[in-house]
Amino acid sequence: MTPEKTDVRPRTRVGAWLARPLTSFHLVVTIAFLLTVLGLVMVLSSSSVESVAADGSAYGKFVSQLIFATLGFVIFYLALLVPVRVLRTWSLWAFAGTVVMLVLVLIPGIGTLSQGTRGWFVIGPISLQPSELAKIAFAVWGAHLLATRRRDRPSLKEMLIPLLPAAMIVFVLIVLQPDLGTTVSLAIIVLALLWFAGLPLKIFVGVLGAGAVAAVTLALTAGYRSARVQAFFDPAADPQGIGYQARQAKYALADGSFFGEGLGQSRAKWSYLPNAHNDFIFAIIGEELGFLGAGAVIGLFGLFVYTGLRIARRSSDPFLQLLAGTATAWITGQAFINIGYVVGVLPVTGLQLPLVSAGGTSTATTLLMFGLVANAARHEPEAVAALHSGQNGRMSRLLRLPKPVPYVPPRLVSTRPRVRPEQRVQPRGHAQAQRRTQIQHRPPAQHGRPVQRGHQESRDRGGRRVPDSERGRATPPRGGRPGERGMRR
Repeated sequence: MTPEKTDVRPRTRVGAWLARPLTSFHLVVTIAFLLTVLGLVMVLSSSSVESVAADGSAYGKFVSQLIFATLGFVIFYLALLVPVRVLRTWSLWAFAGTVVMLVLVLIPGIGTLSQGTRGWFVIGPISLQPSELAKIAFAVWGAHLLATRRRDRPSLKEMLIPLLPAAMIVFVLIVLQPDLGTTVSLAIIVLALLWFAGLPLKIFVGVLGAGAVAAVTLALTAGYRSARVQAFFDPAADPQGIGYQARQAKYALADGSFFGEGLGQSRAKWSYLPNAHNDFIFAIIGEELGFLGAGAVIGLFGLFVYTGLRIARRSSDPFLQLLAGTATAWITGQAFINIGYVVGVLPVTGLQLPLVSAGGTSTATTLLMFGLVANAARHEPEAVAALHSGQNGRMSRLLRLPKPVPYVPPRLVSTRPRVRPEQRVQPRGHAQAQRRTQIQHRPPAQHGRPVQRGHQESRDRGGRRVPDSERGRATPPRGGRPGERGMRR
């Protein structure tokens, strides 16, 4: 019987599109663009009232967000151009530079105190938050470190050191600001690195438990953090105080219903909901765009989860696997926490909604991370083969992106031991030709007898000298001349 042939071709248009080699790259670029555009529209809508009250113009915060979004797309494009080798080479120096910036920002007169946190460098109209840069630098350096040390069975020491000590240094510097939201975000990055690197489950659960204990300790040590936790467990205890913001966010979501009040028609942004353009912008989305708009935002982040894990699974480079998986866990984890405390299932931590909330440094750094994930998507084996065969696609031709370099495992670079020139195997007949050359070009003085210039000496097969007069005659065979073998017997 002839075995039946299995049809592996996708049966739907969606399946055929997902099977294309550059689908992951197109998905990442599309998601980043849609979330950024949605964020710009919602920042303009949610901040217009507060901007008019503060500056007399409804476009104050929107213009600032637009500038940083434009800068973020430039950084996104540069992240697509940087080679993976260069990214790994400079990862340690970039991480060390961000640690120095975290130290400098704590010095009064250098760092700026805002909203109870000394975590910004302010130069004129531009503000920079070094903790956002430290998260990305740590994620890239951690992926490089674990990819370099990863083997079939890596030891626990190789996986945890120096990754955890470096993370503890950054944790301490961020807690001193203090900034609980960035601390939680960095904890997500550390856990994602260890998870995708293959840390044993028992050790991972232990690290997770230690992180939970540290988070509870930090939440109860400071007055404002403890008040937020108490407001989460008992919202009615102080409805006009610490629980006011979370309570107004729920009211805004309830007013939105299924279809929403309409874009720009929010009532909560009229000073009823503090920080409506920043931490609680998801409540304004739910109020103006309804359940459909809020569900679309959640769907975009869910699609990014699928795309990021798809890139991590399809990549052949361990570094890109770790980087794509960690970036996916970090961005979507931060989005989950933000949406969670807006809808009331988590305590308020101050984490922003990536690419949607107002925040210049956060938007630019998140687009940088999206660019690195898109770069990893172009290094999938099928994508590399398609790009080198001329299937660039419209987007790659429009952006003029260089062709990615295929990944070569280290064990395939040079697996044979280095052989000295005198130990190399020569082709057959090479040794005899080399001996003849040495005999013809022998130095002038050998065997204690000088040889005159221009005089050459020859030897037969038995090693006897042959005069110049007899040179060229046939050499008798071993054992005597023809006919002598029988006579000698």
